[in-house]
Amino acid sequence: MLAEAWAALGGDPASLVAPAVTGGPGPFGGPLAVDELAAASAGAALAAAAELAAQRGAPMRRIELDASGLAAAFMSERHLRLDGAPPPPPFAPLSRFARTADGWIRLHANYPHHRAALLTVIETVEDAARWRGEELETAIVAAGGCAAAMRTPAQWAAHPQGAAVARLALLDMERGPGGAPPLPALPGAAPPAAGVRVLDLTRVIAGPVGTRTLGVLGADVLRIDPPQLPELEQGWHDAGLGKRSALLDLRDAAGRDRLEALLAQADVLVTGYRPGALAAFGLDAEAVAARHPHLATVTLSAWGHVGPWAGRRGFDSLVQSACGIAARTAAPDGTPGVLPAQALDHATGYLVAAAALRALTTRTRDGRTLHARLALARTAHWLMAQPPVDREPAPLDAQPFLQRLGSLMAVAPPGAPAGRPLRWAGPPPPYGRDEPAFAPRRLE
Repeated sequence: MLAEAWAALGGDPASLVAPAVTGGPGPFGGPLAVDELAAASAGAALAAAAELAAQRGAPMRRIELDASGLAAAFMSERHLRLDGAPPPPPFAPLSRFARTADGWIRLHANYPHHRAALLTVIETVEDAARWRGEELETAIVAAGGCAAAMRTPAQWAAHPQGAAVARLALLDMERGPGGAPPLPALPGAAPPAAGVRVLDLTRVIAGPVGTRTLGVLGADVLRIDPPQLPELEQGWHDAGLGKRSALLDLRDAAGRDRLEALLAQADVLVTGYRPGALAAFGLDAEAVAARHPHLATVTLSAWGHVGPWAGRRGFDSLVQSACGIAARTAAPDGTPGVLPAQALDHATGYLVAAAALRALTTRTRDGRTLHARLALARTAHWLMAQPPVDREPAPLDAQPFLQRLGSLMAVAPPGAPAGRPLRWAGPPPPYGRDEPAFAPRRLE
């Protein structure tokens, strides 16, 4: 799987520094290759970091990756402790599977605006039983909400969106026109992405996992959020690691001007809003690349950038329901199953980081950057295409992999490049309190 990911990233097999995975196989087990997915996606990010370091004159000849530490990182949002207290439940009461007249549907109502949209269609979870699954899915989406009927793998393969996703590469990579300045050489033991500026327009888990990985590898990551749609507090403790946080209202001309100045200064733009949502502000990948050809862009979506669902909202749990994972992991009585972690989110997040790092390598090598598109549904397709696994899950002790950051206890980043385990520099900053500006470039 790592070789497949590296090929999709456009990497030269000769430059692949494959991590030495210790303590494996991982503890997830089950019918799907989640342990292998975790190792391949995080391994791709670490391999891309090693390639970038080598291109900047600081080669890493060995990378280590602990399978249990990686599993803990794939469940990082579950292992957070603030003042010793665990986080609240990851899903709101309405974010769950509900029986329909012909099967099951997964609802999502974690954000207030999604909950409000859902409640315009059904008032209680039990109301779903009066609907056929696909009809309820359509009605909730039309109201501005989020839902996905449970489908079998065969039903998803026959669905127009499933067929569109199957035709996509794991990562859709395009090369830019050239002329971008190279990154400077690394002094001493500086991390691979030192001096790199990343503009982070992502939310929830997948995008933040990617950008926080870039942050722990040395990048200056600035997360921008709209003031009218604040991030959930419990989510920020996990999503905000390795970065700074500012608010900009893009509905306002002054906010758009501030963002445009940041784009001119950035090296990487990562976006995680549904396709088309940022186009009204001139932030679709094509428009940004035309104005800022030096800039690498990484675009993340739930369902992919093609097909009838390309503009649809989505989350890991909904993709699991639609693409056949919930059916494949179902209980003997047909009750929908789930992956042992938000594995589509986390795996796609590490691939986001890998794509950004590979873009920086190609820019430094020949002045041509890369533009990448990824989708949770395509990562799900990759997972489902792997040979079935028949391993019992093993207990996971996350304690050895926790890092104390003041009043916060968080899972340390996975991996030890050049024998040095990655560690967070500190806790997340207060949400939205930073100035929308990059720090001076530092190579250390």
